[in-house]
Amino acid sequence: MSDTPERIERLYNDMLLSRTPLERLRMASRMYDSAKKLVIAGIRDKNPHLTLSQVRTHLFLRMYGGDFTSAEREKIIKSIPDIQLETDC
Repeated sequence: MSDTPERIERLYNDMLLSRTPLERLRMASRMYDSAKKLVIAGIRDKNPHLTLSQVRTHLFLRMYGGDFTSAEREKIIKSIPDIQLETDC
């Protein structure tokens, strides 16, 4: 179900397809980065005293938790390090 008129949908698709593959990749990357920042801000707003490892755990669960079984989630969570890299949050 869509509430977007067909004409607008076609116009939007044409605009996207007029960009180069590299431009579309950059757009997707910026959208992912923005979404990640928003999720982290929401996590930190509700839990300001979490460690970096705990924030990473919440981020993982929020963004990818439904993609794994509970055993897989547990294994991944146990492997999340508590170190800070320049590219972190």
